[in-house]
Amino acid sequence: MFPCVPGGKRPIAEHGLLDATTDPGQVDAWWRQTPTANIGLPTGAASGVVVVDVDVHGPVNGYEAFARAGGAGLVHGWEFLVRSPSGGMHAYFPAILEADQRSWQAARAGIDFRGDGGYIIAPPSRRFINGTEIRYEVYTISTGPATSLDADRLRDFLDPRPAPRRPASQDVAREADLSRLAGWVAARGEGERNRGLFWAACRLAENGSPVSETLDVLSAAASEAGLGEREITATVRSAYRTTLPRRRESSSSSVQGSSPLATDGGFARDTTRQSPLRVRGL
Repeated sequence: MFPCVPGGKRPIAEHGLLDATTDPGQVDAWWRQTPTANIGLPTGAASGVVVVDVDVHGPVNGYEAFARAGGAGLVHGWEFLVRSPSGGMHAYFPAILEADQRSWQAARAGIDFRGDGGYIIAPPSRRFINGTEIRYEVYTISTGPATSLDADRLRDFLDPRPAPRRPASQDVAREADLSRLAGWVAARGEGERNRGLFWAACRLAENGSPVSETLDVLSAAASEAGLGEREITATVRSAYRTTLPRRRESSSSSVQGSSPLATDGGFARDTTRQSPLRVRGL
């Protein structure tokens, strides 16, 4: 776990979820310093749990999508349900430790998935909604066996889209970098959130990631940092408009085949350049 601002979601720890620990001494020191801090819980392999985050905002009612997914047999086997202060719900499932379960967002369905590279605010943390203190509360505990969630099938059901295939040899390193990048974006504080998201989106654009994939990778993390859906989408698309003209100009002035960008959409494999994700602070 790690501390977040009292009444909010932004991490207090310097590196956000990357500083999460189970060390009692460190946890005690954090909460001695900020006794009313909210509890940040990394999701995925780091904690052994993943969370389906059901949102209710405007015309979007995530409960309806969750019910449809339940009818399709895709969200059975949760361990317990948590009521969030905004009226939403967090459904906790055991993580699949031997597989990567990356965080994603299906905004049109009102469902977010918090897996590797993400985090959740855990009970009994609190938020202030219209001046009223409301806590995260566990309201239902399953009495049946808990089963792992097939997050990919759930995402395809809620927001189907084709996924580009890459050579398996590139996947492990690339997924690790993406998870790390998402964690870095989630840890950005107020005043750094937009700039951090823009920078991260530019790096992915430079490395050939489609804008839809970049939104999948960064939306949940940017949401945890406190940015809204429209702001996230606008910032990512702005990064692509800024970056792609530079790539086209660079490509037209280079000898064919000399571009350091991987043609399959993966990260640059030119060993003479430092990977754009491996920079100070990441």
